[in-house]
Amino acid sequence: MSLFARKSIPALQREAAATGDGTLKRSLSATNLVMIGIGGIIGAGIFVLTGHAAASHAGPAVVLSFVISAITCALAGLCYSEMAAAVPVAGSAYTYSYATLGELMAWIIGWDLVLEYGVGAVTVAVGWAGYLNGFLEGFGIHIPAAYASVPFDWVADKVTHIDHFVSTGAVVNLPAMLVVALVTALLVVGIETSAKVNAAFVVLKVSIVVLFIAVGLGHVLHSNWVTVANPEGLFIPPNLGAGQFGWDGIVRASGVVFFAYIGFDAVSTAAQESKNPQRDMPIGMLGSLAICTVLYILVAYVLTGVVPYDQLNVAQPIAKGIDAMGLPWLAPFIKFGAILGLSSVILVLMLGQTRVFFSMSKDGLLPVSFGKVHAKFRTPARITLVTGMAIMVAAGLAPIGLVGELCSIGTLFAFALVCLGVMALRLINPDLHRPFRTPFIWIVGPAGALASFYLMWALPADTWIRLIVWMAIGLVIYFVYGQRNAARVRAERGEEI
Repeated sequence: MSLFARKSIPALQREAAATGDGTLKRSLSATNLVMIGIGGIIGAGIFVLTGHAAASHAGPAVVLSFVISAITCALAGLCYSEMAAAVPVAGSAYTYSYATLGELMAWIIGWDLVLEYGVGAVTVAVGWAGYLNGFLEGFGIHIPAAYASVPFDWVADKVTHIDHFVSTGAVVNLPAMLVVALVTALLVVGIETSAKVNAAFVVLKVSIVVLFIAVGLGHVLHSNWVTVANPEGLFIPPNLGAGQFGWDGIVRASGVVFFAYIGFDAVSTAAQESKNPQRDMPIGMLGSLAICTVLYILVAYVLTGVVPYDQLNVAQPIAKGIDAMGLPWLAPFIKFGAILGLSSVILVLMLGQTRVFFSMSKDGLLPVSFGKVHAKFRTPARITLVTGMAIMVAAGLAPIGLVGELCSIGTLFAFALVCLGVMALRLINPDLHRPFRTPFIWIVGPAGALASFYLMWALPADTWIRLIVWMAIGLVIYFVYGQRNAARVRAERGEEI
């Protein structure tokens, strides 16, 4: 039964109320949290994945894919808000699962979150490098090809439909590694500094996104929906096979672009660094989700209206849209906005990953030394450096096609468990003070879980295989180390924690 031991809510609340040395610094306001959410959400979804999802799966109907993903996120976001307000500690869904579903499930979801945030940061870093290369080339600066992309690409054979690696001839993606190194240093210095930098990036990139929408709406032509596979120019192209257009393609694209919404999830990992988490966490998560959903829908509509969707499977789809509009003066601004936008996404994702690791190490499921807080900066500096190095290496080598969908399935799994966890906590601890209560929980909770599982089901089989392999590795670590060294076990043995 130790596998199902739960961490008590009072213990979590005492941990949240602790101050002084060895604790994270509470310095984030509601505005900071909304900015963190927007910083995490607006990035790869607009600047990288929109084109891929439209070209490969949904066509112009990628707009509907974003709507489906947003609805799923809203259901999960309502559940996240209740948990984050009631239990305002670092760790997000990992901590919530520990309080409701038990230690083993908490480990599984924590390990899943590590995958979600880590792989997400790698994906965005690769996209960031592509936009940096394009931006510098506009000024006649060329990074040698061998050091500007990953050594292998992940592609699907159109005959066999089997995904496989293809050598690109490159050595390493040096720009992707550089941005991860810079973000790691920023996160070590402090959450307050990181929040200020993120806020500046958010203001600039949202301004540029709004500029793209405003200019692009006047250039939209529905004739661009006409392609060889869609001769009638339908908003929803006819289905060509599993996951290729039609409703099946829309759902598949929803699973792919769902990655674009994980920023609001990362907001919950900063609960222990919020000044007033009971009030501000729901505002941060739901507010950022609402703002970004509107921007995503408008950008997807404009992009597929100015460029035929079958030409959008490129590293810089927004830049291609600018070229199609014949507005070369706008291209440098859009590319610069993409660089800033993707930078803030990397920052938010790495913030989330390090806070999950921090919580797991504080509970003894990972080495306790990882949970040490820097005396001066009041940040989990050790685990930030360790994860930063791992993400930096992966960003230099991993192709974006391999890691994008893997991040989406990890996010959806986390969302489903949070929806289930909120319902479980309502039954286990009905008298718990809940500053924010999810409305219609017995409708919202099951709907959020089912929607998440449905989008998971729509993802390719090889993505499921990679998730299962990652989870198997995690279970080995848990049973070999985590279960034996959990803080509750060491306390029972009378050891110092």
